[in-house]
Amino acid sequence: MKALQKATAAFGLEWRDVPEPEQPSAQEVIVDVTAAGICGSDVHIYDWSGGYDFLRGAFPVTLGHEFAGRVATLGADVHTLRVGDAVFVIPSVECGVCEHCVAGRLDDCRDRRGIGMLRDGAFAPRVRVPAANCLTFPAEMDAGVASLAEPLSIGLSAVKTAEVSAGERVLVMGPGTIGQAIAVLAKARGAQVAIVGHNDAERLATARALGIDATLDLDGAQEGAMRAMLGGSEYDVVIEATGVGAAVQAGLDVLRPSGIFVVCGIHGKPISFDGAKLVRMRHQIRGTYRASRATWQEVRDFLIANHASLAPMVTHRLPLAQAVEGFEMARRKIGSKIVLVP
Repeated sequence: MKALQKATAAFGLEWRDVPEPEQPSAQEVIVDVTAAGICGSDVHIYDWSGGYDFLRGAFPVTLGHEFAGRVATLGADVHTLRVGDAVFVIPSVECGVCEHCVAGRLDDCRDRRGIGMLRDGAFAPRVRVPAANCLTFPAEMDAGVASLAEPLSIGLSAVKTAEVSAGERVLVMGPGTIGQAIAVLAKARGAQVAIVGHNDAERLATARALGIDATLDLDGAQEGAMRAMLGGSEYDVVIEATGVGAAVQAGLDVLRPSGIFVVCGIHGKPISFDGAKLVRMRHQIRGTYRASRATWQEVRDFLIANHASLAPMVTHRLPLAQAVEGFEMARRKIGSKIVLVP
């Protein structure tokens, strides 16, 4: 079969002929991919712009970690799934043998292998995954929307890390899919949410379609515009999902004393900020990354309950064969989530 792979530490991806997934082990399944989203991380890997050198040892590797599909083949010991089940897949695979895994603390595993990063992913017709990483969803639910589960899990992890609560003023920096997910989930907790971007008209339009009314494109905006969005107030929480270093200080500048700043974006270079101001304002900086398995269960429930209202996040669907076109669209900020359909 054909798969879209990263094979060298340079710009670009390659279409390569690869074998069909081998017979699953006792606790694995083969999934026929029905929808796979292009993530910002995938774009950074495509253009090799920094932050993903850890992939080198896995080359060539098939990308694609945001996906949904249908179970095609069961391993001998898999009894929680049936052939034909619609599933989305947790892409983080724990090692199962380190001290944390043996003690049952899977979220603390230090030797994870990400599907679509360090093991073959879903930019291919089918993929082999652990059965324990599959979460079912109703067969009638749109697979493109179901493939949003992974960015929603990152968004919910960020909202939890920020301890967002009802009535708080929350600023989300970056209107990509992760930023949109953060905004939607913070609003679901009762927060007053604003979202900003830079030269991001289309993605901010998607945020408004998702019910986020306070949006601002900082391209050409006046100084102080972020604070003005919520009536001149400072924000209780700022969540950065841009991966742009300058955004960190810009966000800290509108954060109230003792407020929480969460870094969610992947930064290819070290970040700098005013440390003295941080101390005097008693700001808290927290990092967030992948979601816990408990968070994934919450995402499943949220996705099933709200799938219709989340549909605007998927703005483009392309055949897998046009994946490179989709990557170029994502680089140029055309639309919002671009989903590939094998």
